[in-house]
Amino acid sequence: MLKTSARILTAALLLVAAMGIGSCAGVGQQRASEPRRPNIIVILADDLGYGDMSTYGGSIPTPNIDRLAASGVRFTSGYVPAAVCAPSRAALLSGRQQTRFGFEFNPVGRDEMTGLPLGETTIAQMLKGAGYVTGIVGKWHIGQAAGFHPLDRGFDSFFGVLGGATDFITRPAEGDIAAVIPGDNLTTRTRFPVSRGREVVEEPRYLTEAFTEEARGFIRTQRDKPFFLYLAYTAPHTPLQATKTYADRFPDIASPYQRTYAAMVSALDDGVGAIMGELRAQGLERDTVVIFLSDNGCAGYIRGGCTNRPLEAGKGTPWEGGIRVPFILAAPGRIPAGVVDDRVISSLDIMTTAAQLAGTRAPQKAEGADLVAALTTARDKPVHDALSWRMGPNHAVREGRWKLIVVNKSDTIQNLDKVYGEPVPDGIAATVGPLGQWVLLYDLDADPGETRNLAAQYPEVVQRLSSRFETWNALNVEPIFTSRRQFHSLIGEWRVQLFN
Repeated sequence: MLKTSARILTAALLLVAAMGIGSCAGVGQQRASEPRRPNIIVILADDLGYGDMSTYGGSIPTPNIDRLAASGVRFTSGYVPAAVCAPSRAALLSGRQQTRFGFEFNPVGRDEMTGLPLGETTIAQMLKGAGYVTGIVGKWHIGQAAGFHPLDRGFDSFFGVLGGATDFITRPAEGDIAAVIPGDNLTTRTRFPVSRGREVVEEPRYLTEAFTEEARGFIRTQRDKPFFLYLAYTAPHTPLQATKTYADRFPDIASPYQRTYAAMVSALDDGVGAIMGELRAQGLERDTVVIFLSDNGCAGYIRGGCTNRPLEAGKGTPWEGGIRVPFILAAPGRIPAGVVDDRVISSLDIMTTAAQLAGTRAPQKAEGADLVAALTTARDKPVHDALSWRMGPNHAVREGRWKLIVVNKSDTIQNLDKVYGEPVPDGIAATVGPLGQWVLLYDLDADPGETRNLAAQYPEVVQRLSSRFETWNALNVEPIFTSRRQFHSLIGEWRVQLFN
């Protein structure tokens, strides 16, 4: 009888285990006996130049970001799929080229009506389905209408701004500084308020500090469960504003644009340091993967306040300064530390990397690579054979050392003061102009600054990269809204028409 009872008890226990009774573990959830899945934090800077930080050889000291890079991998050929804010974010959060679903241009006011298409799965939705707690602090910029809010797209909590930019300081104090540029009147707290959840709140703190403290609070609150934090700072995007604390660090910079911008980057760096400090305080540093990058290059319209050196051009352009960004991955115990990696990677890789870390599957349509696997297997193997970009009729392809740019010719140069002038009306398509297009080919290994056009010397490379683009472009769709910022610029020796 005793043996029979034991057999019955054993069978019952096996049945309970098989059914998951008495355990919270289910599909996408973690069993108590399994090692903890890592927390994932994506820190996204806004319009941060490739050459601005000391981490990448720039003149603005960023000791905390330097330490983050030293604890992981600093990529020197990290790219984003778009050279302006909203399309870049749509790609990062979906793991798909934004041109696949028509989010090709900045909304410029239309994000109150639409946003990231509802058929696209966000990283937050994927990780929430895998049992993660998900939070966003900072800038959203990919939809404000019903159904497009962060809380409708997989995030459990939201503190930040839904639009593209807002004031950093609402109550200036003695010693605070600002450098005004045209368009600042369009990026005010009145027009783009700060919200907690779905409710507008008054936020008196310097905005970068407010975002940092909110992110630290999220880490403390969620420390006992796997979490995903998307910390999307608005710094150092305009308006250029900094408190005395940060302004006093740069007393010898004469230009108000450079000084204010440097102060904003310094505040951003302090924020990164505070986040890492909070992880250490909570004993989570080795349980957390941190990815730091910018959404695009720094903007040429802030009067020399920033730099993408040694890269050419900046925000809004298909040149390297627009699409190659600072990109750091720190994953203690999972990847090597103190590594500099020059392989071509993309913010599209974040979705796939996060899925692998969380032990789940990325959406079938995701286009990225697993960066952790790339860093722990064949280090000499390319992560991507090629990357492509489309900005209306303008486009670019990078394949190994080669970079092809095809861009509309122009016969005029637009005053920088007009960049944020009256937008082009809706419905005017971005097409090849009457002057045709420049075809530019660069050898980035020899010429990272894109100063020497080699198209005439290597027509076979131009043809190969053009064919690559056509194959890639065949999977794209028409934009869901047209470009409302179509302007003319001089980049190097080329007069060009750009579409953002």
